Amino acid sequence: MKFASVRLVAADIKAMVAFYETVTGHRAEWLAPVFAEIVTPGAVLAIGGAETVALFREGSAEPGANRTAILEFMVADVDAEFARLEGKVNVVHAPKDLPWGNRTAQFRDPEGTPVTLYTPVTDAAKQRFAGR
Repeated sequence: MKFASVRLVAADIKAMVAFYETVTGHRAEWLAPVFAEIVTPGAVLAIGGAETVALFREGSAEPGANRTAILEFMVADVDAEFARLEGKVNVVHAPKDLPWGNRTAQFRDPEGTPVTLYTPVTDAAKQRFAGR
């Protein structure tokens, strides 16, 4: 099995796509007016408009309802990325070191989902992520 993507359901798909284009630095590919994908070297982020939920099962997902997932992006320099994004996104916390060896900053996307940027800073963390 291969983990292929994460899909977010958005009330305002244009705002969500613009946010993730800004954060990732990658342009979205619009596959339909209600569906776009941002392909990064590690994963695909799919974003669907709220109306796409009915194609699966009505009510099976809803925009802005996430309370368990945090999207994480590994970056070369979390402090530089924070400086680039501050003032453009809703900041949860500025860069800080966490006990497992990552330096992280966190934001919220337009639907409220937490988005973390991190850089492994300890030797153990760097080894964990080598080759990913």
